[in-house]
Amino acid sequence: MSSNWADEVDGDELPQTFTDANGITTHIEFRINEDGKKVKITRRTQKKLIHDVVNKAVAARKKWPKFGKERGKPPGPDPATTNVGDNIKLKLSSTGQIVQEVDDKHESMKQQLQNKKILCRICKGDHFTTKCPYKDSLGVEDAAASSAAAAEEAAPEAEPSSGSKYIAPHMRAGASKVGDRDSMREKRDEQPTLRVTNLSEDVTEGDVSELFNRFGHISRVFLARDRETNACKGFAFVSFTMREDAQRALEAIDGRGYDNLILRVEWAKSSA
Repeated sequence: MSSNWADEVDGDELPQTFTDANGITTHIEFRINEDGKKVKITRRTQKKLIHDVVNKAVAARKKWPKFGKERGKPPGPDPATTNVGDNIKLKLSSTGQIVQEVDDKHESMKQQLQNKKILCRICKGDHFTTKCPYKDSLGVEDAAASSAAAAEEAAPEAEPSSGSKYIAPHMRAGASKVGDRDSMREKRDEQPTLRVTNLSEDVTEGDVSELFNRFGHISRVFLARDRETNACKGFAFVSFTMREDAQRALEAIDGRGYDNLILRVEWAKSSA
């Protein structure tokens, strides 16, 4: 039968607990460690009252009386019936998405790669390929030999097909020929087109179309704009379907005041 620990220690070696003026509680006790030596263990603790700001609805809900099997018990979770989870810290990215699983993925990847060995692709040694001492000699020769063999194998198959050769866009199947493009350009140049100058910076394509469509059907309106400011550069081209309509528009609008400026209208020169 083992004796009481109080019979084996002196009065000075009894556990002692006292609190100083700063509210620090000191607890001293003596124990026998694994080596059979007597050691003194001192623990110092201090209680602090921390005020936590919570939502009023949450604070009121904590004061609700418990019901069911918890009826009549004091407020707060009971370890016998309630499991309190650990606080999980979430890392939010700049877009607001939760990136909590990133650390778990990195950890699983480390475990997968832990037992794998590094193998050089050149000499099959246990080092990275970029650190291979033979990469300037053996690696170049092997690469040249493999590329030459691949070229010899691909040569017979490449001869009958022309897919590997570059074909200009205008020579590809279904592309319009040079003559077709020239004919389209000639057809466009044949349309009666007027060049309007001395336009203000605030003019738009709609303004030019509204100014000229009263004389006949307009097929195209091009307004020159600045690439940086997108403002009108002062001139535009207006193409009519009928030359008679373009002639009447030229006579009526040339020299007319528009947006505090005097417009200048003339026949556009051919691009040929």
